[in-house]
Amino acid sequence: MYKVGITGGIGSGKTTVCKVFEVLGIPVFYADTVAKEIMVTDTLLIDGVKNTFGNESYFEDGKLNNKHIAGIVFNNEFELAKLNALVHPAVFRAFDIWEAEIDSNVPYSLKEAALLFESGSYKMADTTILVTAPLDIKLKRVMQRDGATAEQVKARMDKQLSDEEKSELANHFIVNDEENSIIEQVLVLHKKFLDIASNHK
Repeated sequence: MYKVGITGGIGSGKTTVCKVFEVLGIPVFYADTVAKEIMVTDTLLIDGVKNTFGNESYFEDGKLNNKHIAGIVFNNEFELAKLNALVHPAVFRAFDIWEAEIDSNVPYSLKEAALLFESGSYKMADTTILVTAPLDIKLKRVMQRDGATAEQVKARMDKQLSDEEKSELANHFIVNDEENSIIEQVLVLHKKFLDIASNHK
């Protein structure tokens, strides 16, 4: 199956774009949502987290001790890298299972991930989409959504690659600036992917 990776910086609206693809019947794997789920369901990952960050990483009821983990990895790139080295392979495993269950008649699938390029998972996709938006619009969206200050949002943005850096790795682009139609842009790419997928089998 033809694989399309899709990403975008915080506030770019990549989830909104994915919903349009879903309306067109294209299955979407939401890597960031799955990552949260498998933190408490993937036994291999759970064991790795406990061995790396201590048994107190989980409560007795099996729930993740977010405060404990955050206290270790926040503002510590070395510890964060250790966590990502555990989580990313587990997400890849989850994706393989998910993909195997997709109807074989589906022409292509999307993998949505905030860290598509940072994690290296873009290399497993046949092509990639970068969703972009002007900085002021991204700030406004996240501030309204999370009740955060502009400074807090910018601090989170600084932990991701910039749109300029991602642009060098991306194959296709969708501009979500509240002026250009997302639907029209998605339809153009959808037709392109259908054509490619028909020759990809």
